[in-house]
Amino acid sequence: MNHLPQRVVSLQPSVTSTIEHLGLLDRLVACTKYCVDVCPSLKGSDKVIVADSWSSKAAHILEANPDLVIASVPYQLDSVAEILKAGIPFLGFAPHSLEDVFADISSIANILGAPERGRRLIEEMQSEFHHVATQAAKAADKGTAPKRVYCEEWGKPLIHAQGWVAEMTRIVGGEFIGAPGAHTDVDTIRAANPEVIIAAWCGAGDRVPLEKIVSERGWQETDAAKNGRVFCINDEYLNTPGPTLIQGLYALAAAIHPEIFPTSAGLRRIATAGSPAMAAKI
Repeated sequence: MNHLPQRVVSLQPSVTSTIEHLGLLDRLVACTKYCVDVCPSLKGSDKVIVADSWSSKAAHILEANPDLVIASVPYQLDSVAEILKAGIPFLGFAPHSLEDVFADISSIANILGAPERGRRLIEEMQSEFHHVATQAAKAADKGTAPKRVYCEEWGKPLIHAQGWVAEMTRIVGGEFIGAPGAHTDVDTIRAANPEVIIAAWCGAGDRVPLEKIVSERGWQETDAAKNGRVFCINDEYLNTPGPTLIQGLYALAAAIHPEIFPTSAGLRRIATAGSPAMAAKI
């Protein structure tokens, strides 16, 4: 008898993206609307669309007749408790670091009976990280000091990006300002005088109003604003702890070291003086 899960519900884009990269989307019976944004191949499919792990309802999930529900942060305990009380097998992740992200990918691959695919996916991601780190090291070899980088996950209140983003920032030759995942404030960031500002708001895609946040927060005199180094990176590239972090890595690299990484998908730059457009796609 095959005891491997055959009907999986994913409550987070990172989980869905991992399942896609493992070549196992045929096992997916339901996911969130945000998963479809990260995995365009799901558009027009017959997958049931459910709420995420912050607002999911067990009754809606049960309609998909799953034999496994997989989720990742952020959680709302009431939603998770409702799923557990319904008796649905539940696997939940709460990664803080890149090592956690790789471990979660391995766990998903193992429980779905594809450990070798999981190992190859992790190796492919690690190879990309190594390549980017090697390229970014060229700036250090030339005596260039790491750029002070403020990465923002949310704007009201201001929240620093998560731990894996801090690691990625260091990999591409940046100095991450503040404590990952912690709240901060306008004055603290102004005093830190970042040379690069990255905004990737959860659920906002690439729609962060860069000009507005600089002007309303009084950040015009930061080195980042004066030099036009204020960027938006697509939310799913930085806040989705799965395979899409590779796109986020290259976007970060292009923002911090454009002389080495001149282009990247998912990176939008604030309008600079004399620019005919409100913002420029990098």
